[in-house]
Amino acid sequence: RPHKEGLVSGAGHGPGRPWTVTVLNDNHTTFQGVAAALSSVVPGVSYDDGLRLANVIHTSGQAMVWSGIREQAELYWEQLSEHGLTMAPLEQG
Repeated sequence: RPHKEGLVSGAGHGPGRPWTVTVLNDNHTTFQGVAAALSSVVPGVSYDDGLRLANVIHTSGQAMVWSGIREQAELYWEQLSEHGLTMAPLEQG
């Protein structure tokens, strides 16, 4: 069955696995900066969610902050980079 552009498909269905956006730990972005960037770019992420993700990034070195279709993943990756976050390369999860 054909894949409709812009339709989010679940893992194992459609054209392939979802693309993941991962933020890496760095020594120049504050917890507040991470939280502000994530809450302004990623839909459904509040400032408090961003602080929790910042803590995960700080303690484990990275956190996956979004996954889905490639076009959206590329957009969020670029916007988070522009906010100064250190990003892992986009990957298909």
